[in-house]
Amino acid sequence: MSISFSIIAVVSLIFGALFFLVDFYQRTHPKLNVSLIAGISISYFFLVLLPEIAENIPILPFELAFFEYLFVLIGFVFIHISEKLIVQKVESMSQRRMRKLIKKEKTLQNVEENIENILSKELEKDDLDDIALKDIAQTIADLHILGEEFKKKINRYKVKIQTNISEDLSNLRFFTNFSYHLLVGIIVVGLLAFDLIGGILFFLFAWFRAVITNRSESHIIFTDLDIYDTYAVDENMTRKYVLALSNFLGVLIGLLLDLISFEYTELFYIFFSFISGVILYTIVREVLPEKEKGQPIYFLIGFIGFTAIIFTLNIFTVII
Repeated sequence: MSISFSIIAVVSLIFGALFFLVDFYQRTHPKLNVSLIAGISISYFFLVLLPEIAENIPILPFELAFFEYLFVLIGFVFIHISEKLIVQKVESMSQRRMRKLIKKEKTLQNVEENIENILSKELEKDDLDDIALKDIAQTIADLHILGEEFKKKINRYKVKIQTNISEDLSNLRFFTNFSYHLLVGIIVVGLLAFDLIGGILFFLFAWFRAVITNRSESHIIFTDLDIYDTYAVDENMTRKYVLALSNFLGVLIGLLLDLISFEYTELFYIFFSFISGVILYTIVREVLPEKEKGQPIYFLIGFIGFTAIIFTLNIFTVII
C-alpha cells in the first residue's frame, strides 16, 4: 500500500508541476503543432475516455443507455453557454449603437459615391457650372468630415466593447480553469489509484488542453464588428499564482483522499464525465484548426500514432 501510494504521489506531483509550468508561464513555453495535438486528442477522447465513462458511469439512476454520456454533454453545454451569455450580454447597448453607426457609415459611403459620379458627369460637360461644382465639392467635403466622425465613434465603441468582453471572459476563464485544474488534479490521483497507464493518458489529454488554451490564437467574436477574443495575459500575479497552483491543490486533495482510503463512488465518474465534456468543447473550439488552417498530415500522424499506442497498451495490459 505504501509503495503504491508513493508511486501515485510522485507521479501526480510531477503532473502538478507540469501544469504549474504551463499555467504560470503561459505564452512563453514552446508552441506545439495544433494539428498533431488535435489528432491525439480526438483519438484519446473516442477510444479511451468514452469507453471509460460508459463502463463506470453509475448504474442507478442512469441505467438507461441514454444517460451514459449525459454529464459529458452537460460539461460541453455549460462552458459553451457561459461564454455565449457573456459575449452577448456585455455592452449590448454599445453593440447596438456600433451596428447603427456602421449602417450609417455604409449609407454615407454610397451617397459619397453617387455624388462623386454626379461630379464626374458635370466635369465631362462643355459648359461647366462653377457654382454647382463648388456646391458638389463642398457636399463631398462635408460628407468626408461626417464619415470621419462616424469612424471615431465606431472605434470608441469597439475599444469599449473589446475591453469589457476581454475582462469578463478573463474572469470566466479564471473561474472555469481553476475549477477544471482542481478537479483534474483530484481525478488524476483517483485514476492512478486504479490504473497507472489510464491516469497517465488522462493527464496527457488534460495537459494538452491546457497547453493549447494558453497558446490559442485570437478568435473572432463579432464578425460584423471585427471584435476578437484576445486571450490577453492576466498581469494579476495573485490570480496567476492561484491558477497555476490549482492543479497542485487538486493533487494534494486527491492524495489526502487516497491516504485515508477514501472510497471513490459514482460521484467521481460524474465529475470525470463533466470534465471530459469541458475538454471536448476545448477540442472543438480551440484545438481543431479552423477552415483552411491546419496540417492534415500532422493530424493523421497524431491520430494514427496515438491510436497505435492505445492499441499496444491494451494488448500489453491483457498479456500482463
